[in-house]
Amino acid sequence: MCKVDRWSVTTNLETDIDSRHGCPLADENGLNRDHSSPGRAGVALRYLRTVLLLYARRSRERRIQIINTAQPDNVSMRSGYWLATIGTKNVIDGATPLVVDALKRMQLSRSDTFCLTDMGCADGGSSMSLVRACIEHVREQAPERQISIVYTDQPRNNYNALFGILHGIEEGPMPSYLDDFDKVFATASGSSFYRQMVPDNSVDLGFSSTAMHWLSRKPCDISGHVQAIGAKGDELAAFQRQGHSDWCTILEQRAREMRPGGRLVLVNFCKDEQGRFLGNTEGVHMFDAFRDLWCQFADEGRISADEYQRMTLPQYYNSVEEFSAPLTDTASAAHQAGLRLESIETRVVECPFKADFLKHGDAEHFATNYVPTLRSWTESTFHGALDPARSAVERTRLIDAYYQRYADNVRAQPDGHGMDYVHAYIVIRKED
Repeated sequence: MCKVDRWSVTTNLETDIDSRHGCPLADENGLNRDHSSPGRAGVALRYLRTVLLLYARRSRERRIQIINTAQPDNVSMRSGYWLATIGTKNVIDGATPLVVDALKRMQLSRSDTFCLTDMGCADGGSSMSLVRACIEHVREQAPERQISIVYTDQPRNNYNALFGILHGIEEGPMPSYLDDFDKVFATASGSSFYRQMVPDNSVDLGFSSTAMHWLSRKPCDISGHVQAIGAKGDELAAFQRQGHSDWCTILEQRAREMRPGGRLVLVNFCKDEQGRFLGNTEGVHMFDAFRDLWCQFADEGRISADEYQRMTLPQYYNSVEEFSAPLTDTASAAHQAGLRLESIETRVVECPFKADFLKHGDAEHFATNYVPTLRSWTESTFHGALDPARSAVERTRLIDAYYQRYADNVRAQPDGHGMDYVHAYIVIRKED
């Protein structure tokens, strides 16, 4: 339990702006505080100061609104995401046979364009081999059929990195499929999967992995924890409601996009039948470790109580029953739109950094490689929890210190650390 009192940091925004930008303060008469006439340059400086002040106020109001309510502007992935989170690629590679098997049950011998969507694509590196396998299978069945690959993610996604990898400008896990196949077109839809991303009845195969646990909004802050797995009572109920609502929304939007006979293959983080979830299969409980370190920063006075409280990841891990419910309930909108559950199973994929450590035993190497994968998907939320009145430099230093301490802990006691992936592998059909 954190010992920090529930105090908050306040700031005089005008003083902050004036000192940060070097603008001389003016009195109510528009004179500099030494009571000299401002002159033409002084008037211009006053105008600039006013613009900066208004911009800062509106930016601060907007950031506070984001912190307190929604997640999209506060969740982003770092550059080089596929390489930092190589485990996500391992998960997708393991799901590839399931995707190809779904393709085998579809009617592919058609003359229209085959459309595949990669939802929550990040930089596209993790799914490169899966997309290639899908293209190869479609071309075996329909050699002349044109293929459209539509990558989708939140509007703030790094699409430059995505297309850099696809066109060989940035490092990817393998050569791009665009170099090996004609009449394959890669495009992006800058909308999240909580909205319809492509026209009605246009998608043959929809795929997503390790993405749909991110909620459309944060329903509340969690007292004493950073993730819904540590929530209780009304706070847990709020996340359960949000998780259910968002899952139903995702399914309903996909039902509009899918062609009859099409398939969805969704590989989503979950809480499995044994109660396991990401980073909690054995050994160190990853989310508790996040919470404990953040609590230490609060107890040391490095962050305020409000900043400690605001650090809540907008995520929820559905169970198999929660994933299945809208697809088996004949009264649900998803079921009435024609979506049917073909199969669902859970799997655990071992953390690759932990597996390497068990071979080489080098704690320094383990910490150096493991902690960046944690940082790649949590940093923006930790950063967003910090008071916007702090300077960008101060916030960056705090976040750097946080992950450095996590790495120090791993380095000192590496046994038990690791982030095993626990997913539900879901195949859904749209009825003809």
